[in-house]
Amino acid sequence: MKGLSNDALRTGLDALAKVEPAIAAGLARAGYPAPRLNPPGYRTLVRTIVGQQVSISAARAVNGRLEALLGEGCPPAAVLAADDMALRGAGLSRQKIGYLRSLAELVGGGALDLAALPAEDEAAIAELVRIKGIGRWSAEIYLLFAEGRPDIWPAGDLVVRIETGHLMGHPDRPSEAETRAYAERWRPHRGAMALFAWHHYAHRRAATKDKMPL
Repeated sequence: MKGLSNDALRTGLDALAKVEPAIAAGLARAGYPAPRLNPPGYRTLVRTIVGQQVSISAARAVNGRLEALLGEGCPPAAVLAADDMALRGAGLSRQKIGYLRSLAELVGGGALDLAALPAEDEAAIAELVRIKGIGRWSAEIYLLFAEGRPDIWPAGDLVVRIETGHLMGHPDRPSEAETRAYAERWRPHRGAMALFAWHHYAHRRAATKDKMPL
């Protein structure tokens, strides 16, 4: 299992804290985030597709039914051979069936080798977004959590935008473009900063004892 390790997270955030007082202050308040680790490969992307726009519990239930229908890991050949009605019965929407078949076709046919994605992050993102239903955000999350790439910055994530603005004293919620531009100075540790943004947001929510609006 890959992903940014605890040591890598601390090293990255310590480096950022030395050059960004606001991050140092945030670390003093909230502490370090825990690693988020997912196994790299096809199975994680299947679960990414299944989990889109549903709760964690619902995604687990659908994934369990899919594996009961198709076999452990939902092998590409089994996905492509399955009847649409059977996949609908397992809990997939018509749209997600299309996404899952796109992934299965690319991986099963050898057009996408998840074990050999390009080392350059933008090139790897370009490979992943060939899969229907995998946009830039999903590709970035995969590369951060499953491959542990240290400089991935999912600037389109709403909480990343909110917390970047909060930590840096931005008067308004920064746009995706502003969030991406702002973090240029955090290279090559933007992945650690993304994890810290999610962690610091959760800390603020717990401290206020109220659900903060997005």
